[in-house]
Amino acid sequence: MKIKNRQDFLVVLTIAAVGLFLGINFVFTPLQNWWSDRQDQVHSLRERVKNGTQLLRREAGVRSLWANMQTNALPAVMSQAEQQFLIAMDGWSRDSGATITSIMPQWKVESTNYMTLDCRIETEGDLGMLTKFIYDAEKGPLAVRLDSVELSSHDNNGQQMTMGVDIDGLALLQK
Repeated sequence: MKIKNRQDFLVVLTIAAVGLFLGINFVFTPLQNWWSDRQDQVHSLRERVKNGTQLLRREAGVRSLWANMQTNALPAVMSQAEQQFLIAMDGWSRDSGATITSIMPQWKVESTNYMTLDCRIETEGDLGMLTKFIYDAEKGPLAVRLDSVELSSHDNNGQQMTMGVDIDGLALLQK
């Protein structure tokens, strides 16, 4: 078909422009968004499958670690847990040579599955004793975590030091 005059040409051009506008805004853009969302979903699912596969490969190690955590956690009975924690702390003190000057335990029940024994401990000794105390607490089998450590010196040479330690002990309520 030949365009005979200018008016027919402008009508065809306008119809083509409107058709292109409608095609881009109501067909192409929604399809592009749908395709992008689908690609994101596929990527997310592939990552989840990959993570699940890795978790299945490490199952024995994770179960062993969990069993170790359960056996080394403090007992669920508060008095027994405090006693076990104090015995461990006494052992760390004896092994390191540090002197414990203050102990302030406090229980926190944060969940139905576990509770923590937050304990503020003040110790005295030289730097070697205090670092050995920290090392024994961190590397021992008991399920504890050091939250903060504060050191201060009482003499000019730094031979007599005081250390404040916040230690959290974990007690699992359900085994």
